[in-house]
Amino acid sequence: MKDKTIAILENRAGEQLADLVRKYGGTPFSAPALAEVPDIDPVLIAQLVSDWRTDLPDIFIFQTGVGVKALFATTDALGITEQLLQVLASAMVVVRGPKPTAVLRSRNVRIDLSASEPYTTAEVLAEIDVSSITGKRVVVQRYGDTNLELQHALEERGAKVMEVATYRWSLPENIKPMLDLMDALDADAIDVVCFTSASQVYNLFSVAKQLNRAETLQTAMNRSLVASIGPVCTAALEKYGIRVDIEPHPPKLGPFINAINIKLS
Repeated sequence: MKDKTIAILENRAGEQLADLVRKYGGTPFSAPALAEVPDIDPVLIAQLVSDWRTDLPDIFIFQTGVGVKALFATTDALGITEQLLQVLASAMVVVRGPKPTAVLRSRNVRIDLSASEPYTTAEVLAEIDVSSITGKRVVVQRYGDTNLELQHALEERGAKVMEVATYRWSLPENIKPMLDLMDALDADAIDVVCFTSASQVYNLFSVAKQLNRAETLQTAMNRSLVASIGPVCTAALEKYGIRVDIEPHPPKLGPFINAINIKLS
């Protein structure tokens, strides 16, 4: 990675990723393509917890660590965390990956089913499919956008799905770094473009389309190396005709940077 320029579209963990790039001798090019906006209604959460105590859901599915933190921060502020914990103790708890697992365990929540790597919807469904969920009430913690694939799959299996919003994804307020990235790609000044979320892909191309630059962006990206954190992100890139050169196993930041470094060696 020495003397190579690595574009980073991550926001929340962007500086951590940049530090890893520097550690390997690379130069990070920061172009955040995603912003997390709080989207949790305390009044609604209070009502939901009250309803759940009298009409217990059968299954809870937690998809992200930041979403679980937001949920507990809200119940802490409302003074109803103990009530939520009692509800969770009486239901089946399913987690999508290590981040929600860590947050739930910090609250001493029992975890019944854990998706295996690479922690996609397919692995969540594989765990759930051990038994029938026909007629079951399933609460899904939303992350960023509605996981339509998961929602439709649960409904097809006969479940009654309720989604709980905790945050949503949007474009950053300042999109200039994304425009600077497009310019740098056009000038062949970027060696690797790093995507850590499918939504980064959608946002980048959304901005490019508005500026009539989607086709040139696709061409320029395919002249550089493209790194994807995992299969969901890779699928999003492939929708736009982008060749993915690097995908780590497991889909975590450390292996991600290591895979990029090996590719550039």
